[in-house]
Amino acid sequence: MRVVVNLTRCQGYAQCAFLAPEVFRMRGAEALMYDPEPSDVQRERVLRAAAACPVQAILVDHVDDREAAMESATTGPAVSATTGPAASARTGPAASARTAAPSRTGGHPSPDGHGAALEAFRRSGRIVIVGASLAGLTAAATLRREGFKGSLTMIGDEPYRPYDRPPLSKQVLDGWVPPDHTTLPRVDELGARWLLGVPATGLDPAGRQVRLGDGGVINYDRVLIATGTRARPWFNADEAALDGVFVLRTRDDAAGLQQRLAARPGRVLVIGGGFTGSEVASACRDRDLAVTLVERGPTPLVGALGGVIGAVAADLQREHGVDLRCGVTVTRLEGDTAGRLRRAHLSDGSTIDAEVAVVALGAVRNTEWLYDCGLAVGEWGVGCDAGCRAFDINGVVTDDVFVAGDVARFPHPLYDYQFLALEHWGNAVAQAQVAAHNMISAPAERWPHLAVPVFWSVQFGTNIKSVGVPTLADQVVITQGSVAQRRFVAAYGYRGRLTAAVGFDQGKWLESYQALIEAGAPFPPDLRGVDEPTDERPVAAQIPDHRIRNRHATVSVTGHDPSERRAELIYHR
Repeated sequence: MRVVVNLTRCQGYAQCAFLAPEVFRMRGAEALMYDPEPSDVQRERVLRAAAACPVQAILVDHVDDREAAMESATTGPAVSATTGPAASARTGPAASARTAAPSRTGGHPSPDGHGAALEAFRRSGRIVIVGASLAGLTAAATLRREGFKGSLTMIGDEPYRPYDRPPLSKQVLDGWVPPDHTTLPRVDELGARWLLGVPATGLDPAGRQVRLGDGGVINYDRVLIATGTRARPWFNADEAALDGVFVLRTRDDAAGLQQRLAARPGRVLVIGGGFTGSEVASACRDRDLAVTLVERGPTPLVGALGGVIGAVAADLQREHGVDLRCGVTVTRLEGDTAGRLRRAHLSDGSTIDAEVAVVALGAVRNTEWLYDCGLAVGEWGVGCDAGCRAFDINGVVTDDVFVAGDVARFPHPLYDYQFLALEHWGNAVAQAQVAAHNMISAPAERWPHLAVPVFWSVQFGTNIKSVGVPTLADQVVITQGSVAQRRFVAAYGYRGRLTAAVGFDQGKWLESYQALIEAGAPFPPDLRGVDEPTDERPVAAQIPDHRIRNRHATVSVTGHDPSERRAELIYHR
């Protein structure tokens, strides 16, 4: 059996940990850890735990909430209790569907010429999904669930079927779950052709072909780009090749790092204080390993949550024994004569002796294979509209190329139509569902992707959860709980409007904040609720200016007459 917990919905009530303690474990007050592939001996306990979950976040042998719900509707309440209901009206594409124009045909095209052509495509068309990822698998499952019976091809550069990445930095690193126990459910039930271990190297939208690294070509009628991201490597290739230097993105990365941590190195160096780096530091301290984390910013998590809440994260790390160095960078990694890591040199002149270094400097979007194909593609992602249709260099949308997941860059109406690229588990699922639905729907029945971003992280026994986009804010205020006790909610605002909320072990409140964000509520919010601080006032959120990262031009425009004006992408390879 396979288990997936939608941790964007989990609120840490812990019934599952009481009913199936071999499968579900609580870290601290709200942080849930689980075995994604427990023994079938545990099935009855897991099903009871799923039925008892107050927010129905536990999915058994299913990819996502909507899939479970639709099967529940046809098989009765007993199945509903074990697999979970439909996604919350504010967290999944169901909300997006309700905002679109209502259909009078029950989700099927009208019986005109266009409708007949669409039905023919559903029966015999060719869809290719590039990216054997969470987003790719979710899209494939959605296509089949909504009636697509044509040819379905899944292309992935790794040799594995789609697997879940969040457990890699948590359950896998602490040694509880083997890396190969993270495979996502239902990969064998899609009727798909799998091309694994063979990367896509090019796209020809005009010829409707995907080129492969082995020289092959795959024809399509519609294609979904879901190639995600990869770990940003260490800048010096020779130093990156030292024995003991790791990144953490893939199953193989996690397996290698877990083995090295199990060997109990004298000190682990973590380079980068984002979510991955902080989670690695947490896993090291759980193993009672000495760990130094080096972050170039003033605090860890500053790039995602700002300096005010980042300072709380810094205190949390130091309280748990992390040697935290902020405001400095690693300038060089030094190895011995056998090619093993021994030392790191810092920009302040100090050195750190370490046998293991984890490079956690963020992600690189996998877009290079799309360069020069005519789509709007760059290091910032693949441009698409809110319906997940890719647009070309000139900003004109296509009808047969779609995008979903970490690699997609799309406009979000809640945030003044700013283009967002989100590396979130929940966004990958929701956006893939929208993309798949739109690939096989008539134009009038397509959905917009309007889900509010939600992400979580487990660090040092604390569940850090966010709704909205904290980086699109200028102020922050503590609205509930106590920072000193590490249990609080911080609300973020921009020019008097609520844009995000972040909770430390306060997940049960965030659904209410999500509703306020969707309603365009003012900032600071007037909650008049429970556990409110009496003396907190909004302060500057201390969000870094991300614009400094892109100092070079990405597009040039040629021509004079409107019929001749064209854009040309500039790639800085």
